[in-house]
Amino acid sequence: MSAVYCLTNKDTFRRYFALRDQLRRAAVSILSNIAEGFERGVNTEFCQFLYIAKGSAAEVRAQLYIALDQNYITQTDFKETVSLCKVVSNQLSGFITYLKKSEFKGQKFKKP
Repeated sequence: MSAVYCLTNKDTFRRYFALRDQLRRAAVSILSNIAEGFERGVNTEFCQFLYIAKGSAAEVRAQLYIALDQNYITQTDFKETVSLCKVVSNQLSGFITYLKKSEFKGQKFKKP
């Protein structure tokens, strides 16, 4: 998320408010959905929110392509930020796989 904020704070990007704000919202959505899903206390719901977070990571990547095509960002910035998004997406996939295989079903089902 901080990478997206740093990128969109650059002078070349500042005047493109709609894309800048959408990129930021999508980046924030990744973290927000992880937090909200965790707080639900049920692994099945948590997985659903992790999938939404993965979707937000894909949205960031798509918007980065637009920013690159419009020359709002450099090829180097694009590659670095897309790479970070892919790492996050892969980590989310691994976590989802882990949760689906886990016998622990969530905090709501934890016995006192």
